[in-house]
Amino acid sequence: MKPRLNAFAAAPAAMKAMLDFSLGTLKAGLEPSLMELVKMRASQINGCGFCLHMHALEARKAGETEERLYLLDAWRESPLYSDRERAALAWTEALTLVAETRAPDAVYEAVKAEFSEEEQVTLTLLIVAINGWNRINVGFRTVHPVTAGLKAA
Repeated sequence: MKPRLNAFAAAPAAMKAMLDFSLGTLKAGLEPSLMELVKMRASQINGCGFCLHMHALEARKAGETEERLYLLDAWRESPLYSDRERAALAWTEALTLVAETRAPDAVYEAVKAEFSEEEQVTLTLLIVAINGWNRINVGFRTVHPVTAGLKAA
């Protein structure tokens, strides 16, 4: 994959604003591990290799296990996720695919049962932020770091 452009070099002020917005969501009180699962799930749906690479590393730093990371794409079929995580992941999917899902009432009710109103807003802004990053990185073909010796032939 060949990168199209470096968004930070092309529009530093706009990208700083995006970064500041994104960093603000991280300081709003949700559990670090939950936030990383949300960011990874949206990035899986959007096919953002750069974000998947970054947030897998961050999830591990936040204490996530390899098993939960491997099973994230099939979270509904795994007993490894709490009701709170399931609500967040369902909301992530609903908002990431909002043109298709229209954010169903049943998904919102699950979020409402697990998250305070303030947390609902924070979670939603986190989902907005990661979807924005996915679109920037997929659109401009940002390439994730590659460990020496692991590049394809």
